[in-house]
Formats: sequence, C-alpha cells, structure tokens
Amino acid sequence: MEWKNLLCEKRQSSSKGSNKNDLRNEFQKDYHRIICSASFRRLQDKTQVFPLDNSDFVRTRLTHSLEVASFAKSLGQTAFQYLIDNNKDDELTPEIKEKVCSILECAGLLHDIGNPPFGHFGEDSIRNWFKNNLSKIEYKGTSVENNLNEQMKNDLYHFEGNAQALRLLTKLHYLVDENGMHLTYALLNTLIKYPVSSCEINKKSGNIKDKKMGYYFAEQELFEDIAESTGAINCRYPLTYLLEAADDIAYHTADIEDAVKKGFISYSQLLEELKSEKYVGKCADEQEMQSYQSAVAMLESKYARAKEKSMPNPELNAVQNWIIYVQGQLLYCASYGFTKNYQCIMNGTFNREVMSVSRGNALSEALGSIAFEYVFKSQIIYKTEIAAGNMINFLLDKFVPAAVKYDTADELSPMDKRIIYLISDNYRQIYKIYSSGKDENEKLYLRLLLVTDYICGMTDSFAKRLYQELNGII
Repeated sequence: MEWKNLLCEKRQSSSKGSNKNDLRNEFQKDYHRIICSASFRRLQDKTQVFPLDNSDFVRTRLTHSLEVASFAKSLGQTAFQYLIDNNKDDELTPEIKEKVCSILECAGLLHDIGNPPFGHFGEDSIRNWFKNNLSKIEYKGTSVENNLNEQMKNDLYHFEGNAQALRLLTKLHYLVDENGMHLTYALLNTLIKYPVSSCEINKKSGNIKDKKMGYYFAEQELFEDIAESTGAINCRYPLTYLLEAADDIAYHTADIEDAVKKGFISYSQLLEELKSEKYVGKCADEQEMQSYQSAVAMLESKYARAKEKSMPNPELNAVQNWIIYVQGQLLYCASYGFTKNYQCIMNGTFNREVMSVSRGNALSEALGSIAFEYVFKSQIIYKTEIAAGNMINFLLDKFVPAAVKYDTADELSPMDKRIIYLISDNYRQIYKIYSSGKDENEKLYLRLLLVTDYICGMTDSFAKRLYQELNGII
C-alpha cells in the first residue's frame, strides 16, 4: 500500500466547487462535518459502561469518543514523527503526518457512532432477537428467514455497530442527499476495522481483520469502491491499527477510573489484583515484567503521595493520577508496536493488535480483565442490562412485523401503520431511495435494516421513553 492512494480524498459524490480561501485539508473539513452533526451529538446520551446512569462523572459514548480522538491523534503524531525521523518510509512527509493526524482524530470521534442504545449489550440484544425470531415471522407463505440470502441473514445474526457506522455515515445521515455526511474514503476506510462480510467472519483464523464483519450486504459495493480507491484490498487499512489501540487504551483505563469512582472496586482490591500472578504471569519477557512492575509501583507511589498531602480521598486520587500515567505508557507502547511492524502493516500481512506486540500488552489486558470481573459481572450491571434488553426486545417485537408488511401488497393493520410512521421520515426516505429497482427479497432485507437503523439512532433516554410510552407507562 502507498500513502498517495491511502490518503484518498474521494467522496461519494463530487463537490460543487472548492473555496480558494478555505485553507483546510480535506480531512479537516471532515472534522467540522462531524462535530456539527446531530448523529455525533446523540452520543452524549448513549451508554459507555453504565446503562441509564444518572451520574455526571462516568463516561458516555460522547466523552469516550473525545478521549479516543485525542489518543488517536497523539498516536499519529508520535508514530509518524518517528517513522519520518528514522527514514522508515521515503514517501512520508510532514504534510502526510498532518493529514494522518486529522484522519485519526476524526475516526476517534466516529468510531462508536453506529452503536445502538445501552452499549454493547444493545448489540447483543439485537443479534439474539434476530436469531430467535427471524424464522418465526411469516412472509409470503414462508418464514422471513427463507426469503433472505445467506449474507442478508448473517448481517442480522451478527449485527455489528462498526458495520452500522459505515451505513449511517454514508446513507442515513440524510441532510443534503442520500450519501450521508460525504466523508472522505480515507476516513471511512480507517473506520472499517473488519474488512470482511458477515459470511467471512472467522474468529479462529488468527487474523484480527476476520473477527467481526465490517459492512452489510447493503453497503458491499460501496465498501469495494472504498478499498479499491485506497488500495487497502483484502487487508486492514494501516491507520485502523492506531484507532483500535486508542480505543482500547481509552476504555481500559476509563473503565477502571469509573469503577473506583462508583465503588465497584477499591484501591486495595485494584492493587491486589495487579500484583496477582494471573496477570503478572502474562508478561512475555523480562523487559515487559519490569515495565509492568514499574507501573504497579507507580500506583503505590501515587497513593503514598496523596496520603502525604492529606487528600480527602487518597485512594481515588491515587487511581485517577495513576490512570493518566498509564495512558501515557500505553500510548508509547502502541506507537512502538505500530512502528516496529510498519512494513508488515503496509504490506497487509500484519494480523494482530499493535498493543499485543509491545511491553504494554500484559498491563492493558490486566486492566480490561479487572474491569470485566468487578464491573461487567456485577449484579447492578446485570440488572440494568436485563432492563435494557427487555426494551430492545419489545421495540423489535413491535417494529419488525410491521416493517415486513410495509411497502408490500399486504394491508397494514391500523396498529402497524402507526408503528411504521413512528420511524423517522429521513430513514423511510432512505429506504425508498435504495430499495427502488430491487427485487422483493432485497426490499424485505432493507425493511429489516430500516428497523435496526431506527433503533440504532435512538439514545438511551429516547429508547426508554418510547418503551414506556408504547406500554402506557406514565
């Protein structure tokens, strides 16, 4: 792959003309389109970890995305300056580095924009609903399932926020026309973490790109155009590795800070866990062991300093200060992993996360595992996720059967008519545009996506309120 192709400024439709007084590069223009969009603003009311949380302290998808954008840009600056200074690629210039940083910052803002309400459990709920119900709904004398091809079915069974993001950004954000935000292909390709279809998912392949799907059947032609335009064919786009690392660093560290703040884990418990052999033993070599132990010692040092200064809550103060230190260390490690494997990444043969080949891997995995054990497996989270799952299931129960009959010769019941017209006019207009000229089975598939489009566009509060209103709960 070459940067002259990778930094593709192509958009889905051509611009009406450039303003010679506009000194922004194309990717900086993307940034302003993003932060001024309603889709981005909705992230302020979407769950990061704690569904339907009332606290102003814990992260939402919006604050998380801002953190990821900052980390991603920092990784671009550090990694590409190193590559330039050490002559690792003759093609690289300061101008290319500037464009790379702009793309990464934008990608950080957008990386979660396709997620449904209630966090990753919302994704699980949608997948499970379709697996359990698609064969039970009738259409033309047989089940809906029998009217869809394999990829269409798998799109629903493996529903994925990353694939939904591509759909939202290129179609559903209907402001000017049916081409979404009109973002550059370089940015869109950075966001496609998994450049495979739902029929090509292979979690056992050993290649990170095959772990999940990256696009729906409905966007396959667009995906192929993006990949051919950038040159990232049958492999990950290089900047995706840095975006992924920024995301991992942000949520691994933030989850621990939020967990301590909300009382899910104490300073003493965190320290004990970090010192346990189950995490220390994952260090790959002596150098990583030293790096890991230095990080743990720094946590103790932060606590001692907080006690010395008579801080009102030395445990929380120590963890919060330590998290800042850890973020810096992990950013360095991710940058190292990228630059060390730069040639393999550019050749399309690197198949792992960049953090996994650095000295930060054991610490990063420890933080993720500790958060999972103390937060995600807690009764409080289980209860809120059950409530969230019930809301998602109810909405799908109501909207999918109505959507199956919508835009067909079958007459909608009075109730189904009302259900359909609750869906955004913009989403229904997008369905009309993209279903035109399609066969009946593909139209059926697009009507099912119309429902997931609508639900994914909801904030947590909107989904909860709609659930209550449709159930007559005042």
